[in-house]
Amino acid sequence: MIASVLISGVSVALLGYWFRYTCLLLLQNRNLQAVPAGNQFVFAEVRERLGKEPDLDPLSRLLERDYRVLTYLLRHATQLGTQPLEERILILDYRLMKCWYRLTRRTAPEQARRALGEMISVVACLAQKMGEQAGLQYEI
Repeated sequence: MIASVLISGVSVALLGYWFRYTCLLLLQNRNLQAVPAGNQFVFAEVRERLGKEPDLDPLSRLLERDYRVLTYLLRHATQLGTQPLEERILILDYRLMKCWYRLTRRTAPEQARRALGEMISVVACLAQKMGEQAGLQYEI
């Protein structure tokens, strides 16, 4: 009984480690400074304001709007209704970071700021993927 609990606990911990490592690799391998020219998204502005704004909630709301638009477009733009595993992992990472942001925004503002920064990276990565599917060119 104890061995089963121990093995299950270690397995869950390793799965969590794999997930975080995969998310960080996906975000690191993208050129997230590239933004589609002439877009209506505000995540680049949110990234600039992240270090300056004392109140993060308005930035979170702006980012959430971009996230909803991008996930809608990606969901309806994929061929045959299947979403690549990479996109699913990034979307799950965004949702987990959103939960972490909500938990830490009052008690640990620096942790909340880091969570919001990772959420911005995920939205930028999703925007880049959407642009690639649409055949758009990126400018730095």
